[in-house]
Amino acid sequence: MNSPTSPSSAAPSAAEHRSGFACFVGRPNAGKSTLTNALVGTKVAITSSRPQTTRHTVRGIVHREDAQLVLVDTPGLHKPRTLLGQRLNDVVRTTWAEVDVIGFCLPADQKVGPGDRFIAKELAQVKRTPKVAIVTKTDLADRETLTQQLIAVDQMGKEAGIEWAEIIPVSAVAGEQVGLLADLLAPLLPEGPPLYPEGDLTDEPELVMIAELIREAALEGVRDELPHSIAVVVEEMLPREDRPADRPLLDVHANLFIERSSQKGIVIGPKGQRLKDVGTKARRQIEALLGTPIFLDLHVKVAKDWQRDPKQLRRLGF
Repeated sequence: MNSPTSPSSAAPSAAEHRSGFACFVGRPNAGKSTLTNALVGTKVAITSSRPQTTRHTVRGIVHREDAQLVLVDTPGLHKPRTLLGQRLNDVVRTTWAEVDVIGFCLPADQKVGPGDRFIAKELAQVKRTPKVAIVTKTDLADRETLTQQLIAVDQMGKEAGIEWAEIIPVSAVAGEQVGLLADLLAPLLPEGPPLYPEGDLTDEPELVMIAELIREAALEGVRDELPHSIAVVVEEMLPREDRPADRPLLDVHANLFIERSSQKGIVIGPKGQRLKDVGTKARRQIEALLGTPIFLDLHVKVAKDWQRDPKQLRRLGF
């Protein structure tokens, strides 16, 4: 991402170093999480083809010689139909009021719509924060479509009263212009020392990341209405006793919550096969994250209408 410096060139002074927070906002499924992962260089946010996958702000940390960029991936702003939906929207608005730069993600293969214009109007109220328009998923659009989208995004900004600091097309999947995006975001940050130690890639608690990896595995291949009904809580994570030091094993006990008893069969699948597949996929990802073998114990429980119940939302971490 950075050009190599010659041995004789001096390292940037503390005053020249920049550090700060950038958040990605946009409609659900605009490619925000995939872009966060691509910039960090590893998986810190779960991704899914289902909209509204992200449920809380995820921080990914990009270390550069000249800057440290802390990326805040937010849930997609949407028209809420539940208390959970309202709370997710509140998270987005709180986040963009506190960051140093805002990246508005708009997919290259989808025309600018009412949802985008709604977000643009809201962003126009955040006066002093620089805003970058990021046209994502350029690998899914031909040159003509991309050109039209860039013009439409520029026009949308003018109509909303936003002066874009930059408009940049990127493809996180193909790795196109991801480095350039970091180059454009870094100068918009305030001067200051790094906020996180070198080597830290996220400040997400391990238990939250593990729960998210389980939820990501559970989201695959279920009916359209189910993803929003799934919540995961890791109840316990303990080293297995009586294991030799060179062969450790971590026991992870997690509950997968759904809203209705009728959804149980969908998640568990015929003869428990679906839940077994979820466990296998999640276990591989968790072992890669922790760097140690784990035994994953998954149970499906019903938390009736949890998306609409303030008490249950609190219990599930929202």
